Amino acid sequence: MTLKEFFEQVPKAAAAFSGGTDSAFVLWAAKKYGCDVHAYYVKTAFQPAFELEDARRLAEELGIPMTVVDMDILSVPEAGENGPERCYYCKRAIFTRLREAARADGYSVLLDGTNASDDAGDRPGMRALKELEVRSPLRECGITKEQVRKQSKEAGLFTWDKPAYACLATRIPAGTPITAADLDRVEQAENAMSALGFRDFRVRLYGGGARLQVTEEQMQLVTEKRKQIYEKLGRLFSAVLLDLEERNPSD
Repeated sequence: MTLKEFFEQVPKAAAAFSGGTDSAFVLWAAKKYGCDVHAYYVKTAFQPAFELEDARRLAEELGIPMTVVDMDILSVPEAGENGPERCYYCKRAIFTRLREAARADGYSVLLDGTNASDDAGDRPGMRALKELEVRSPLRECGITKEQVRKQSKEAGLFTWDKPAYACLATRIPAGTPITAADLDRVEQAENAMSALGFRDFRVRLYGGGARLQVTEEQMQLVTEKRKQIYEKLGRLFSAVLLDLEERNPSD
């Protein structure tokens, strides 16, 4: 099935929009193929501010209406406790809230940006999507991440080369309760790293300190900007450590 055929079958839908590459492409395709689509962005403590900015920009460029839904994700006990099933409970809570908002606006079908490269067998969040009957047009049409980026570039979407971005909760070690204060520290640290020219990296909580994960290409940049990094992050953490193993882009 092609995306054109998918949207002929689904002429009206709500779309969960994170501001990322995949969901941006879903919105573009929906608009291109005549779907009456409405974007919904769930604003929680797990999402950094720049994601909402990107989502608003993309929705405006495409001329697609977008609703921002505020949600206190830390009020979901299983999410705040940060156990092994955190992603499942978080995703289920968020998409349940999204479905409620979409149905109130007259949309019975909810879409997300899962693509054919995503491993359904090792992602608790995917189980939640299945249980809630969320449709994934990219996955259903066999469109991979590489194809999404290529076609997004051809379509002129600024999100085409945006690095994959897991939510801020992934920066907190599993089993460590998640607090708003820790999430804020991590977001401030990653904003500081971005301002120093880093791209596709992570700042993870490590005890009272921070553990930096960067790609192999950016290891030299860490050395060159060591003092600036410590000046910025040392204000937020008791120690700043570098993980010598290059960052896995999928994590």
